[in-house]
Amino acid sequence: TRDYMETYQIISIIGVMIFIYFIFFKNRKFAQKEISNLNEIEYIGSSTMTFDDVAGNYEAKESLLELVDFIQNPEKYSRFNARMPKGILLYGEPGTGKTLMAKALAGEAGVPFYAVSGSDFVQVYAGLGAGRIRNLFKKAKKSGKSVIFIDEIDAIGKKRMAGSIKGSDEGDRTLNALLTEMSGFADDSGTVVVAATNRIDTLDNALLRPGRFDRQIEIMLPDRNARKDIIKLYLNKINAEDINIDELADMTVYFSGAMIENLINEAALSAI
Repeated sequence: TRDYMETYQIISIIGVMIFIYFIFFKNRKFAQKEISNLNEIEYIGSSTMTFDDVAGNYEAKESLLELVDFIQNPEKYSRFNARMPKGILLYGEPGTGKTLMAKALAGEAGVPFYAVSGSDFVQVYAGLGAGRIRNLFKKAKKSGKSVIFIDEIDAIGKKRMAGSIKGSDEGDRTLNALLTEMSGFADDSGTVVVAATNRIDTLDNALLRPGRFDRQIEIMLPDRNARKDIIKLYLNKINAEDINIDELADMTVYFSGAMIENLINEAALSAI
């Protein structure tokens, strides 16, 4: 009986060890698979939009139109040791058309458009956000000339606290990866990073310095003339006629482009 009990205990111990081994490696394999899946981001591969599709913000469009030639012909500028802007920061109120501007820039230049959100890089796994940044820039470099668009960049670009012990936080690692990748672009690569935020005051100074986001362009609420152009653009899309555009422009003071689009869409739904 004693030998039987000892044998039973040994068998039980071996069984527990095999069970733990199985669970550990199964979970490890599952975690690796999850991290591998999370490391992939779905990008918008191209944009067919041009600046003709964006109404209002005339000054901002002029600034971005200059970049089209920079992207298409970077060698022309590098010949004279003129450095192409590496980053463009679009800031302003929500709904003013920052994303539309970035799409129009890529469409006008005829280059691939890689669009992501800052929240795509905020992850619970250590190092995953930084890895996604590196993968994004690696993919863009392979395609040559391109536009990388990071919406809501304040999600990963917030100011780092001086004197704190948060230097190893995941957010800091992700931001450091972004800073490194932006500095690593060749001046004649024909790739430009465009970011959008409505919280420019919260961004880290290292992001805003020359060599990273060289140009900061405010995308403002439309004035009366811009509102008229936006109203015309969206009324044409729904084939509306005999609408008093001047009256509508006067009624929509402080409306953003997105608010005007929603207003016209709601009116169309009511009419239908």
